[in-house]
Amino acid sequence: MSKKITIALAGNPNSGKTTIFNNLTGARQHVGNWPGVTVEKKGGNLKHDDYEIKVVDLPGTYSLTAYSLDEVIARNFVVEEKPDVVVNIVDASNLERNLYLTTQFMELGVKLVIALNMSDLAEARGQKIEIKHLSEFLSAPVVPTVGHKNKGTDELIRAIVDMAEGNFNLDRVTIGYGEEVEEEIKKIEGLIQRDAGLMQGYSSRWLALKLLEGDEEVIKKVASEKEV
Repeated sequence: MSKKITIALAGNPNSGKTTIFNNLTGARQHVGNWPGVTVEKKGGNLKHDDYEIKVVDLPGTYSLTAYSLDEVIARNFVVEEKPDVVVNIVDASNLERNLYLTTQFMELGVKLVIALNMSDLAEARGQKIEIKHLSEFLSAPVVPTVGHKNKGTDELIRAIVDMAEGNFNLDRVTIGYGEEVEEEIKKIEGLIQRDAGLMQGYSSRWLALKLLEGDEEVIKKVASEKEV
């Protein structure tokens, strides 16, 4: 019997995410709308050895803070549907901007694989990226890809399967925000951890960070839990 894996593809607009999606799924794609909204939802499937992999292409976003409908859709899918692996498509030639979304996934504590896309463009610009060090820093496997040439696709699929099966042993990295902010995070975490309902499916640290940011969606979730 085939083993089933669900993955979510996420990335900034113009990171080459659609090309990676096409490389993974080929003609095995379907298009509809996300429930309740007219935003396009793309999905597809692929087979690898004994695995059937369902691929969900999330809307392109720069962050997971709920400022736009696309961000809400992307975040809600990751938080509520809990895909086995999140594949973050990162533009290798524009790392600083792209890695902000990566840090958001790190805070969520998801199983993460980085597709370092457009790596040929980065090399052409003389940018040398230390893959091993980047992987250790992000606590996630990093796979160089060149989407428009379909390079790195097989390696990416193998990394996805290995991550889903728990074959990567990378130390979890906690992003620090400085002493004052960390103190406030701990205070809010302490309050959150007293409420079992809030802890279902959410990291207390992630909730604390979003409350500090004034994230309206998280504030509503916390308020509704308190009313129950």
